Amino acid sequence: MTADPTDVGGGPTGVGREPMATARGNTETGVGSHGPAYYASGDHTWWRDVQAILHPPYTAWHLSYVVIGSLIGPRVNWATMGATVLAFFLAVGVAAHCLDELRGRPLGTNLSARFLIAAAAIALAGAVAIGIVGLYRLSPWLAVFIVVGAFLVLAYNLELFGGRVHTGMGFALGWGAFPVLTAAFAQDRSLPISAIALAAAATLLSAAQRQLSTPARTIRRHAVAIEGRMVLDDGRVEVLDSSTLLAPIEKTLRALSWTTVVLAVSLVLARLSH
Repeated sequence: MTADPTDVGGGPTGVGREPMATARGNTETGVGSHGPAYYASGDHTWWRDVQAILHPPYTAWHLSYVVIGSLIGPRVNWATMGATVLAFFLAVGVAAHCLDELRGRPLGTNLSARFLIAAAAIALAGAVAIGIVGLYRLSPWLAVFIVVGAFLVLAYNLELFGGRVHTGMGFALGWGAFPVLTAAFAQDRSLPISAIALAAAATLLSAAQRQLSTPARTIRRHAVAIEGRMVLDDGRVEVLDSSTLLAPIEKTLRALSWTTVVLAVSLVLARLSH
């Protein structure tokens, strides 16, 4: 699955989307001088492009849901938690993002289609393999999560079924609730009410992520010019440009990403200290 919400982990911007055209922006109004994402700027080196498609802040955000979901129960198996985090990194951090970039090039990378397809296939196969091992070692009911997870990666990022899965709710449930529920079930072979409540919280956070990232992505990737001003009651006039509009949105996204990661780390430390 993906980490850039409308690109996972972070997805496409919509059915039949056009290729990203950031470079055609009007640099005089601040549009086009930005990269396709705040974590994807600079020269198009191979390493920069690979780093960009991993969507680091959003991947870390959604992997934090896996960690928190693993810790919601009374006991924690650290090996199981590590395997679950690795599986979601492969499925969300790598496979989903590679498929997303393959469809429309939203990040404008120079990575070949062959590379993206191979990376997505290998990563998704690795995630499924980890799930199959868990199926035999933990519970046969993990098969449900394996099938649903693979379906979400393919249906959401490739916009299958006419994009019916590629919606705000699809992202919130697939990138928020699903990691929590999978991790919780892998630990206790059940889904207690506490895990369901946590999944609801992750769904709301992921919905907020998508609501924030959608306008930011539109400004960075599609806006050709932004012109305007804001007149305050004391007579001052503030110019509205892309930087002005992006700053509060992306500062909030950064804060939410780091907050979720720090929360996950704090819960791990709390478990280790008891």
